[in-house]
Formats: sequence, C-alpha cells, structure tokens
Amino acid sequence: MKRERRERLVSTFSIVGRDAETGDLGIAVQSKFLGVGAVVPWVKAGVGAVATQAWANTSYGPHGLALLAQGQSAEEALAALTREDEMSAHRQAGIVDAQGRSATFTGASCFNWAGGVAGPDFAAQGNILVGEATVLALAETFQRTAGPLWRRLLAALAAGQSAGGDSRGMQSAALVVAREGGGYGGFNDRLIDLRVDDHASPIEELGRLLDMHELYFFKPAPADLLPLDAPLTSELQTLLARSGDYQGLVSGAYDDATYQALERYGARENLEERLAHDPADARIDRRVMAYMREHIH
Repeated sequence: MKRERRERLVSTFSIVGRDAETGDLGIAVQSKFLGVGAVVPWVKAGVGAVATQAWANTSYGPHGLALLAQGQSAEEALAALTREDEMSAHRQAGIVDAQGRSATFTGASCFNWAGGVAGPDFAAQGNILVGEATVLALAETFQRTAGPLWRRLLAALAAGQSAGGDSRGMQSAALVVAREGGGYGGFNDRLIDLRVDDHASPIEELGRLLDMHELYFFKPAPADLLPLDAPLTSELQTLLARSGDYQGLVSGAYDDATYQALERYGARENLEERLAHDPADARIDRRVMAYMREHIH
C-alpha cells in the first residue's frame, strides 16, 4: 500500500546575507525541523540568496534565483513569487540579490510569532518564534559583527537563539555561503555548505563544524602562525605522541611521521606552501594547536 507523505511546517528563523566587500552570499538557518538545510537555503554566487520557510514552497529557491539572474531585484523577485502562489499566505521568505538589495515576506496565515526585517545586504525572518526579539537579534547582530560573512551569519543565528528562537525548540541548522569558484577544486560556488540535521544543540554543533571547515580548507592568516620555539615544539611532540601518529620529531623540523600527523589536523597544505617558500619557516597554525589541545588528552 502506498503511503502518502505528510509535509511538516518548517517553523524556523533564518538570516540571508551578503558581504559588500567580497560579494559572498549566504544563509544561516535553524529550525525545529529535521534536515532544514535541505529545504530552506538556496544560494548562487553572483546572483543572490533565497530562504523559503513556514509552509515552505521550495520552488521559491530555484525560481527566485532565476528571476534574480534575469535582472530582477530582490523585492521584484519576491513579489513575483508570492503573486504566482495561491498559498502565499502560508509562506515566508527572504531574499538578498547580488547588489545587496533585500526583501522579506511573511504571509498573513503564518503561525505567530512570525515576521521579518530587511536592510542593505540582509533579510531576517522567522515563524513560530517566542517573539519579535529573535528576528531583531538576527538583524542587529549581523549588522554590527565584523569578519567574514559566514562568521557574521553564524553569530546572528546564535544571537537569535539567545533572544528566544523557535518556540518549539531546536533540531537542525545549516550554513551555506557561495563564492564564484569557491567550492572544492574550484568546480562550483559552494564555499561553505554545512548541515546539522538532528542535534540537541544544532547551532553549537554547526559552529564546531565551521571551525573544522576553516581549519581544513582555509589558509591561515600570518597572525595565525605560531613559531615552533622549544616550548611549543615540546608540546606538539607530546600531543602527536598521544594522538598515536607520532613516530619521531626532529626539533624545529618536520619529518614524514609528523607531516602525516599534521595532515590529520588540517595543516598539511599551508605547511607545504610555507616550507616550499622557506624551508626554515617552521611554524604551525594556532587553530591546529587549539584543536589538538582540545581533542587530544
């Protein structure tokens, strides 16, 4: 016997954003809903970002991005999406286009508390929330937070939760950021695409995954490189021994075993580049050390 699907309401809050300096576009979202990252966020580099939620119409994602690609503004695209949808009173959506123009929409039949706020480079919205404070915290935190877009989006999400969040609780979260050629190998625009599908503290877990993503895939800034002086070399030696990967370490230099161990903690690529440039440049990413200190006992 064929079983019919029962669609659930995507009670959630989200922040859609753009970095005016880099042009990066992204979305962060949290919901009392299984696997919210598969429903709400739709992003395309150089085009825009669309969040679709409440009684979500997922066609808003690809259709909205297509309208933006044709030259419509965020407001124009969102108006077209809702105008063509006979169930628009049950929908909620937020859009930011590649120029930073934004729009948010909350249908009259969305469950309270529901609403949104939009401004240059962002649109924040939520439904079935404890109250308006969640959306205001999303917007205010995004606007005042410095740093890369993904950190601003995550900070906004955490602030929204602290301000009340989804009145039914937490379950899943997602963070998506697009940049032209930003994906693995440069073959697509998915600079960051992280999902926590089912977790008691999904935003906290999303933060842990983002830390790992930065560690493994982003080059460290010069300020993040620690010189391997005697105390640090001794600590690294101890940590690598505890990790089970250590077979020997020549003070101030990297042997094959240490090289392989560092690869495990996300340092091989930037280490490779530094040593190729200057064999005497024996430094380590402070984020690698922080991760090892936390996870190796």
